[in-house]
Amino acid sequence: MSFDATPPVAERQEVTCLLRRWSEQQDIAARDQLLALLYTQLRGMAVARLGNPRDGVLQPTVLVHEALMRMIDGEVAYRDRVHFLSLAALKMRSVLVDHARAMAASKRGGGVANLTLSHADEHASPDHDAFEVLALNRALEELTALDPRAARTVEWMYFGGMGREEIAMALEVSVPTVDRDLRFAKAWLNRHLTGPATRA
Repeated sequence: MSFDATPPVAERQEVTCLLRRWSEQQDIAARDQLLALLYTQLRGMAVARLGNPRDGVLQPTVLVHEALMRMIDGEVAYRDRVHFLSLAALKMRSVLVDHARAMAASKRGGGVANLTLSHADEHASPDHDAFEVLALNRALEELTALDPRAARTVEWMYFGGMGREEIAMALEVSVPTVDRDLRFAKAWLNRHLTGPATRA
């Protein structure tokens, strides 16, 4: 799922106002109104990562709620809608990785996580397990050491379902720069995820 479509100016302004009231004034009513306003998009981000999980596997609604709980517990001053969604993507990654680790520990990979680098591609395979989430997470950590911006770009797209326009806004770069970063990051990650060390 892509979120390249820019919402109306009035909606962006409303979100920014609610974020400031929540962040700066600890206005709980503003927080609840904000979450209601963005919930559909947040759930769309989760569905884009999880597809249609089977019973016993992390559900999109649970992923959204867990990510939001981690955001609510923090003390971050959210600047605007894109900043909020980009941080939501990072929290979703954290939830997915923690869930995958728990599955691997309890079942030795006996569940399906349905999240890989290829998930957002047209011909993605549905046969993925929890270890692929962990392998992607480890590879992203290595890529971050090499090229932090490229790592963040691919992280926001594949863990958070953010579109190119929103990533460009969050990073304050052009869309062509995002495209270059994505090409580099995807090629780098594909080499590492399909290399001998990953398969061993």
